[in-house]
Formats: sequence, C-alpha cells, structure tokens
Amino acid sequence: MSCFMSLCLSIWVVLMMPGRTSALTDIIDVMVMLPHNNTYLFSYQRVSPAIQYAIKTLGRAEFAGLRFNVQYMNSACGMDALYALVDKQRDERPDLVLGPVCEYTAASVVRVASHWNIPVISAGALATGFSLKTTEYSHITRIAPTYLKMAETFKAMFGRFGWRTASLIYDDDKDERNCYFTIEGVYTVLSEYLIATDYAVLNLNEERVDADGIIASVYGSEVVIMCAKADTVRDLMLAAHRQKLTSGSHIFFNIELFNSSSYGDGSWRRGDKYDNEAKAAYSFLNTVTLLRSTKPEFEDFSVEMKKSLQQSDIPVCEGCNAVNMFMEGFHDALILYAIALREVMSNGLTKKDGLEITHNMRNRTFEGIAGQVSLDANGDRNGDFSVVRMTDLEAGTHETVMSYFGTNGSFQIMPGFKREWFSLRTAPEPPHPKHSDPSCKLPLLKNYRITIERRTPREECDIGKHRQLREDSIRSNFSAA
Repeated sequence: MSCFMSLCLSIWVVLMMPGRTSALTDIIDVMVMLPHNNTYLFSYQRVSPAIQYAIKTLGRAEFAGLRFNVQYMNSACGMDALYALVDKQRDERPDLVLGPVCEYTAASVVRVASHWNIPVISAGALATGFSLKTTEYSHITRIAPTYLKMAETFKAMFGRFGWRTASLIYDDDKDERNCYFTIEGVYTVLSEYLIATDYAVLNLNEERVDADGIIASVYGSEVVIMCAKADTVRDLMLAAHRQKLTSGSHIFFNIELFNSSSYGDGSWRRGDKYDNEAKAAYSFLNTVTLLRSTKPEFEDFSVEMKKSLQQSDIPVCEGCNAVNMFMEGFHDALILYAIALREVMSNGLTKKDGLEITHNMRNRTFEGIAGQVSLDANGDRNGDFSVVRMTDLEAGTHETVMSYFGTNGSFQIMPGFKREWFSLRTAPEPPHPKHSDPSCKLPLLKNYRITIERRTPREECDIGKHRQLREDSIRSNFSAA
C-alpha cells in the first residue's frame, strides 16, 4: 500500500510541476481588424484566406489542441476599429488582436489593447512612432518589416558606397500618409548617420507636379530618394534626365512600399510619346522593395491564395505574384502567437497574460510561410530587401542586382550588378539658394537643410506643426523637422 501511495504522490507531483503541461488545449478568441474595401492590399477578402491557411497548418501540428474563434471586424482605416474593440470588451475581451494596418487606426487600438493587456500583432503599423514600446504601445508586435528596417538598407548602402548627402521627395496625401511615414523612417535613420538631408513635399492637390522645379532643387545632393505614385516618379525621372542629373552626378532611388508588383518591367511605359525617353531615364533608377521568397512551401501558399482571390472576384493579373506582404504577415502572425502561447503556458501562465506573451515573441526566429522570420528585442521584424534595376536597356526589363539582409546587415551581390551604377562620377552642383517667406519662421535643425516645400497656402506657415500625426499622434520623430 505504501508503494502505491508513493507512486500516486510521484505522479501528482510531476503533473503539478509548473514547467510541464499536458497537450496545448484552449479556445483563443481572435479579433481581426481589416477594411472590407478591396482597394486596400490588406482588405478582409485578401488577408482572411491567409489567416485560415495558418489555422489549418496549426491544426496539423503540435498546436492541434488550440481552437481559434476568429471574428473579423471592418476597420475601414478609421475609428471603427477602436469602437469595435470597445464594444467587444463589453462581452468578453479578445485574447489576441490581429491588425489594424493603417497607422492612425492602429495608434488608438494599440493604446487601448495595451491598457487591457491584449497582445496585438500587425503586418502594418509600420511607422517610426510604434517603436516606442515602453508605455502606450507596449503590446504591439510588428510581423512585417517596418519603415525603420527598410531605412537600414539605405544606411548600409551609404556606408558601402561612400555617399554623404540625400534629398527625400515624397507624396503627402494627408490621409493614410504611407509615403510620409516611409520617408520619416529614412529621414530618422540617415540623420542618425550624420548625413545631410533635404526633403521635398509634393502637394497632391496640384493638377500636375512641378517636376522640373523639384528636380532643380536637388542638385546639391548626391542621392535622391523618392516615394510617390508611379506617374509622379515617372515625371520626376523624366525631369532629372532632361536636366542631365542622370550623367553620374546623382543616384536615384524609388521606394516600392508593399511589394505589390507595381514596379519593375514596363513601369516606365504609358503608351505616350515620352515612353522612349522614360525608358532611358528609368535605366538610372533603383527601386528598393521587399525581398521575394522562393521557398517551395511558399509556392503552395501562393497557389491557394490566388484561388481564393479569384473566387472573391478580386482581379489577379496573369503571371503576377498574388501574394503581398500583408497576406504573408498575418499568416505568420498566428504562427508566432501559437509558439509564444505554448511557451508561456508551459511556465504555468495563461492566454490572459498578454504582456508575457508579447515579450515571448521578441528576440525570436521561426519558420514563416516565405522563409525564416526574425524579430528583434523590440518585437519588430528584421527585414530583407532587394534593390531592383533595369538591366536590359533594350527591352527595358528589370532584375534584382543586390539584396540586403537585415538580421546581420549583409549584402548579397547578384550577377547583374555593376558598381558604376552606384558610384558618383562627377560632383553634384551646389544647390540654388531658396528665399523663403521670413514670416513663416521656419526652424532649421542642425545638419539639415530644407530646400523646397510644395504646400497649400494654408499650410505655408504651419511647417513646424503638421509633422504631428493629428491630435491622435503617434510620436513622430519627423515632427521636429
């Protein structure tokens, strides 16, 4: 009898040890915040199949005991997402929030979720301000490379090729402001690198951008970095070519934000009389975009996603990559959460320990749908990026000439690379002095020059204020400029 009691006691002790659990079982309430408008690359119809794909994958692995109760809310890139979260908590708070993507929407949702101890994972919210996670953004994990991570690619190229000055040109739509936040990241990183940086703001309310005037303002910079609509980039490159800035005195970059196949072969072509000139101008343009995966499992995922898009009547061009970074990201978000939850629960905690789950996602590498996913100590994904350039001048086709790997800061030089494309052969001319209205009292930061501003009259004297992200601001480092 004593042996039997000892055996029972031993079994009980083992089962009660905090470091051991039975099979992972639980019901996870997931709130997914995505717009229903299919003009967004991260719309519900585009992204939800990727989330369901991840749930099926987890159901076949060691996470089969988890049951995901997924509720999709229409975030609409507005306040609807916050209202949905508040309404949801009246019944029961979700265990996990996926999204939102849009910066302003995400700012309010992440603040509230952090206060309520709910983990948030997004393939958006890429702006610099979300890097500050000590207080109001403590519970967000960014599963897609942020704008700061993309900007590290430029910093590495500046170091590799010896460039010292830059002009940044961007569209500011005053709505979602994707290009604003993109260039904010570049500005932040390059300013830390002590690079003299100018910037130009394009006013989208103008019927036609003054491309000649803008290009005339960048003569004094070695590198020109643009984030704008495709037609605007074309106008700027035509102006640069006509003003002979493509003769070796300047290096031109375009940033393609979301790897959505809107760059590359034929991006210069409009079927107008300027096509040949545009093709020649684009032979001097480099595009920075996310590195594409060639992992076999990713091909299966791509096929499934393309089928889902076609069933949803979302146009998918023949031969195009149907998968974008948001579809990849939200798939990987659920995988990451399951991994972190398993480890937290193995230590005796529960799905309600949101901050511990969030911290467990940091400083981690795991296998995502498109390859290895590496998150830094701040819970932001390290990014891998490609530099794409026209390599066949006759056909006007593009290919990747080098890739940058954010985890170790290294470059992979591709066979089509030519160093002269990234070498300055002549010195830029001094910039022409600009005489701004003294009544605006524009504050100049040390080491920076503001050479051109394209604004509406109402904004002329509000330069120091407009960098704040509305009243519901996300602490922009660009706001001081």
